[in-house]
Amino acid sequence: MAAGAGELKLLGFWASPFMHRVQMAMHLKGMTGYEYVEEDLMNKSELLLSSNPAHKKVPVLLHAGKPVCESMLIVQYLDEAFPAAGPAFLPADPHARALARFWASFVDTNFFGSWIKAIVATTDEERAAANGAAAAALETMEGAFEECSKGKAFFGGDGPGFVDLALGGFVAWIRAYQKVAGADCGLLVADRTPLLAAWADRFAALDAARAVVPDVGRLAEFASRDMLPLLHHLLGKAGK
Repeated sequence: MAAGAGELKLLGFWASPFMHRVQMAMHLKGMTGYEYVEEDLMNKSELLLSSNPAHKKVPVLLHAGKPVCESMLIVQYLDEAFPAAGPAFLPADPHARALARFWASFVDTNFFGSWIKAIVATTDEERAAANGAAAAALETMEGAFEECSKGKAFFGGDGPGFVDLALGGFVAWIRAYQKVAGADCGLLVADRTPLLAAWADRFAALDAARAVVPDVGRLAEFASRDMLPLLHHLLGKAGK
């Protein structure tokens, strides 16, 4: 690995699916010697505020003191800054690379954008509509998986790639949400998205995922007790 000891520092929050993306990427590349700094998102550190002044969000990767912000931009940075630390998450072919970026963006804009509305909804009608939109986005991702994987185990083919990390960061949280909200929310269920449901099992079983993603039960407990107050605080103060 090109980075020496002490060169990489990750600012994050234990429950953040965006931070999980970065941690899984680093573990997949064998970059496990980084320093992790847990942030209190109700009282963000001066280091976080100065490292990401535009959005004040985690995760932030500091490489030799220089910040890189936004989870999927950090994943791209890891590919480019550490080319010898495999595997590469983005394909070499320009069209395949553009396609991977498109679907990763779709995950955040169409799936997460709808799902977060379901989480913070104040009425049953709002929640049902948002859950329906999130489920529809996953149905679209079902087709994307068939297109991108070409019959293999992951969006990236034989191993996890850029789109796998984008959607995979949410797998444990989707399962925690289903424990809290009930299975009828219809996310990643075999009778609706069978390819994605099987993919989610494979992704969650990866050593990199098992090493960094909290237990679903712990996330469900956090979701039931603490998540809504935190989300309302962050959404009101330009955080995520």
